[in-house]
Amino acid sequence: MKTQRPIAAEEEHRVVPFRPRSGPARRVVEGGGPPVPLHRREMLQLDLSRYEQPREQPDDFRHRILANIAAIAFTIALTAIGIWLAMSIADLRKTQDCLLTGRRDCARIITETYTP
Repeated sequence: MKTQRPIAAEEEHRVVPFRPRSGPARRVVEGGGPPVPLHRREMLQLDLSRYEQPREQPDDFRHRILANIAAIAFTIALTAIGIWLAMSIADLRKTQDCLLTGRRDCARIITETYTP
């Protein structure tokens, strides 16, 4: 059985022109020397400098640190609760599996030694 391919009309094809990237950006050296290639970090600084805007108020670093500490504490609390919940579910599943097999000694008995 032959596979049938749709016949594409000539209008559907499109040629995308390829424009090569320009060479690395160059910094003009004072004194008429040859241009020196900019390092990637310097290019990034030059590109991002146009987006900088003066701020009306300086950053409140104390508030930022307190917010970060609160976020870390919240994340640690959620992780601890998740671990506790997973262990509780695993323990309940183990007990249920034991009971479903027909055993009678499935309950965990906690013994404490009393020393006067």
